[in-house]
Amino acid sequence: VVPPGATTIYVGGQNAVDASGTLVGGDDVAAQTRQVMDNVETALAAAGATLADVVSWTILIADGADINAAYAAAAPRLARDGDPPLVTAAVVAGLAVPGALIEVSCTAAVVR
Repeated sequence: VVPPGATTIYVGGQNAVDASGTLVGGDDVAAQTRQVMDNVETALAAAGATLADVVSWTILIADGADINAAYAAAAPRLARDGDPPLVTAAVVAGLAVPGALIEVSCTAAVVR
């Protein structure tokens, strides 16, 4: 339950691109996942939030990518004390960014 008065922040699908828009990580889904999570943290920080404020995650993984490696790379940043966030994951045929193996979006709630 999002507390009354919380500011809701929506972070759209993040891929493993660096500041110049270049896909990083190649065929390594764990490396791509780490970059994706860095990008999510940057987007949240720009809105005054942190990973601890996330109430819902959506994770899309390209068919054929190693789901276990992706989860292992993301898990330390998804975990938190207290009520866990909702996590939804799906395997998809492909993603909009050529070569992308994972895309993550989230919703955060911040009480100010």
